[in-house]
Amino acid sequence: MPELTQMTLSEVRKALADKTVSAAEATEAALTRIAETEPKVQALLSVQAEEARAQAKALDAQGPDASKPLWGVPLVVKDVLATKGVTTTCGSKILENFRPVYDATAVARLKDAGAILLGKANMDEFAMGSTTENSAYCATKNPWDLARVPGGSSGGSGATVAAGQCFGALGTDTGGSIRLPASFCGIVGVKPTYGRVSRFGMVAYASSLDQIGPMARSVEDAARMLQVIAGHDERDSTSVNAPVPDYLAALSAKGDLKGLTIGLPSEYWDKGLSPEVAEACGAAVKKAEELGAKTVPVQLKLSQYAIAVYYIIAVAEASSNLARFDGVRYGHRAQNPADLMDMYVRSRTEGFGDEVQRRIILGTYVLSSGYYDAYYRKAAQVRRLIRQDFDTALSQCDLLAGPVCPTTAFKVGEMTSDPLQMYLMDIFTISTNLAGLPGMSLPVGLGRETGMPVGLQLTGRAFDEARMLQAAHALEQCVPATGMAKL
Repeated sequence: MPELTQMTLSEVRKALADKTVSAAEATEAALTRIAETEPKVQALLSVQAEEARAQAKALDAQGPDASKPLWGVPLVVKDVLATKGVTTTCGSKILENFRPVYDATAVARLKDAGAILLGKANMDEFAMGSTTENSAYCATKNPWDLARVPGGSSGGSGATVAAGQCFGALGTDTGGSIRLPASFCGIVGVKPTYGRVSRFGMVAYASSLDQIGPMARSVEDAARMLQVIAGHDERDSTSVNAPVPDYLAALSAKGDLKGLTIGLPSEYWDKGLSPEVAEACGAAVKKAEELGAKTVPVQLKLSQYAIAVYYIIAVAEASSNLARFDGVRYGHRAQNPADLMDMYVRSRTEGFGDEVQRRIILGTYVLSSGYYDAYYRKAAQVRRLIRQDFDTALSQCDLLAGPVCPTTAFKVGEMTSDPLQMYLMDIFTISTNLAGLPGMSLPVGLGRETGMPVGLQLTGRAFDEARMLQAAHALEQCVPATGMAKL
């Protein structure tokens, strides 16, 4: 048996079911790994060690439960998801002491499935960022190279899985915030179709774009987690009441890609890629062809407008969503304000970081009288055309494939002084959120120059995560194994 913390979620789940490993042993191994690596990686904002030990002890006393698909498995969730009685900060000083009185639906479903919650993962403040350097508490490091970023905004979730601190984590994806850190950290990350997973209990950044998804070491692991958290929730008005397929059955349905057509958007492949990303992703596509897949060129002509559209719609929704943090009801309140306006201004200035303030100001501007039609309304119209672009492309194929990011993980601090350059790191992921489609990152090896992980992005039709996961699972068996980061 490999070292416990190097096992996949599926492997440890089987060991737990077979009683060759106890829930207490799995939990203790994870907590020991956290103690060893966390001072260097800084992936977590809080660790609930004693609570996790108590839950593991209670589970062992009851014995393995086949009806609970994640029985005894230690997991981590991003600190943007409400956890009952556990601080939920969203990586911001404004929520430094906020303790929710309920669990987010996705968190509750993990617990109902028998999972053990180890802690809360670090993140860019209110999910605004691509490197996890915008957290108010610490900057998470990439376990593959501590001088490099883990991606963001779910960088803490990506890093904690890659470092072997847990067997899976939940992240959220507004414009690539699951897929980018999954690519940078060499793990699997899945952004489900908008509406597939309940957003109840997730602190919103951009409500029409946000989606919760799993991050894990294998496609099978991600499928197991998605199976648990997916499904309708009447408490979320954007949750779609549609049947959830058996994702695990889809994985084992076939081992090749015969009959599958993969579209290669020219806009994702023609220019701007670093040689090592182009090489690794191109080799993965060739493997897909060897497995029987047919590849065809497709076009996403409006993808050139995705960055502009995203940073109008997202900041507008952020301006609206974050208006509630005013120092009155909950969260940080400025001390000894001169009057009501002074309390509002100082509470928000002291509580929000620079990137959040930047996006609130931009969002307020594009929603203001005289500019709404010119910016927000026009962006919403172009967004619809982007979705039509995807529908046209996906009418010619089953999946789209391309790189997650033009580069591998870059150095800490390398782009903090240039927000516009940072925004361009999401150029291949943002349009998937605008269209509301499922997407994922699959590790396809290490870059020849940097030795850092490279992720291939797969995008599917709405609510067709099963086909996407099946293709990724088959391809996973043939591409170079990324393995785990060696801290």
